[in-house]
Amino acid sequence: MSCGEPHETDCGEILDHLYEFLDHEMPDSDCVKFEHHFEECSPCLEKYGLEQAVKKLVKRCCGQDDVPGDLRAKVMGRIELIRSGGTVPDHDVTAAPPAPQES
Repeated sequence: MSCGEPHETDCGEILDHLYEFLDHEMPDSDCVKFEHHFEECSPCLEKYGLEQAVKKLVKRCCGQDDVPGDLRAKVMGRIELIRSGGTVPDHDVTAAPPAPQES
């Protein structure tokens, strides 16, 4: 996605790293670039606001649930696969394998 306007930091780069910004997982210097971009790019600001709202909703609704330790790694792997244009399997790779059936 791009708004079509020239920016110091490209919209694609902003959107590719949006969750790192939301989760405070980037250096302060990069955060400043994001904040500056949002000041001049309303489509990216809108996407940021939407993702921020979703994140808050998930935290409110699911914040007390215990999450399996490897879930984050699996989710991040799926995101990277999608970003790289890889094929996403039809089955749920995060689900446990089916239990063996009794005869």
